[in-house]
Amino acid sequence: MSVSELKERHAVATETVNNLRDRLRQRRIQLLDTDVAKYSLAQGRSPVKFGATDLVCCRTLLGHTGKVYSLDWTPERNRIVSASQDGRLIVWNALTSQKTHAIKLPCAWVMTCAFSPNGQTVACGGLDSVCSIFSLSSTADKDGTVPVSRILSGHRGYVSCCQYVPNEDTHLITSSGDQTCVLWDVTTGLKTSVFGGEFQSGHTADVLSVSISGSNPNWFVSGSCDTTACLWDTRAASRAVRTFHGHQGDVNTVKFFPDGYRFGTGSDDGTCRLYDLRTGHQLQVYQAHGDGGGKLPVTSIAFSASGRLLFAGYANNSTCYVWDTLLGEVVLDLGELQDSHKNRISCLGMSADGSALCTGSWDSNLKIWAFGGHRRVT
Repeated sequence: MSVSELKERHAVATETVNNLRDRLRQRRIQLLDTDVAKYSLAQGRSPVKFGATDLVCCRTLLGHTGKVYSLDWTPERNRIVSASQDGRLIVWNALTSQKTHAIKLPCAWVMTCAFSPNGQTVACGGLDSVCSIFSLSSTADKDGTVPVSRILSGHRGYVSCCQYVPNEDTHLITSSGDQTCVLWDVTTGLKTSVFGGEFQSGHTADVLSVSISGSNPNWFVSGSCDTTACLWDTRAASRAVRTFHGHQGDVNTVKFFPDGYRFGTGSDDGTCRLYDLRTGHQLQVYQAHGDGGGKLPVTSIAFSASGRLLFAGYANNSTCYVWDTLLGEVVLDLGELQDSHKNRISCLGMSADGSALCTGSWDSNLKIWAFGGHRRVT
């Protein structure tokens, strides 16, 4: 068989697969006769109510001199690491607002950072296309330079996101502009598995975000500029377990729901969406509009400990909506509260016990929001 014949048969097969995929998508839409909000309303559920002191900014973390791009909490909830355009990682004591480490990075163009489960190391990545690991027990020189303990090199594009596998200090997952995700062995610095990057095996554009399931560490989801999210199993890296459609723009952020069987997404199309892993169905759309009716791109999301609330940062001023995930309604905007940010909220993070939310912004600050009185995020 000639090369031209092979190309022709490949084109026909691709068209057939795409047609079948569209028919399957349309059939799923027909079967979705309701969503979470409609069902909850039918059950008589009422939205969450916030009083004037139920959510307050209790601390502002000052120290960065550039836009804050990423943050992460330690599992014990008392420390935060942040990454900024100023080329530094800062580790904060969330209880006192004090800086415990200020790490000068080899490359200032950092996009992501993460704490290891034991809180002894931090990882970061960015436009240098590598993921750098720093040990917090290492001694910094007078310029604040901490030696890199390990460099994870192998991506052919920028590193957009990194996250340690829960309860494993030796394994970490990164996403990249090279359309792949990689599971790394931090001890050896070698790739354990590569997810995507081959024809029809995963994403077809830059991968922007990953989130690992807390209930099943073998599962993780990824969001991409190809408008899709993919579910992966680290035990079978050949292709995505399932691809989730629905967005009409880049999927900037993904986050697992607390139960580990659902996940949320945030996109440039101005929506957050909730998906079910088991059925592959979209459960709810959370649509926000700007003052002129335009779309507000979503930059980051986080769930409350129970999943009842969804926090979403948007790419305009200091908007951070708090959604009632059951009813699909906005119940609060952090941007309208006292001591809110003065610029775009670029990253969000919920403490492990759900008692506090941290936000990072282009105004170079981080803020910790606590739930006043008896209220906790439920």
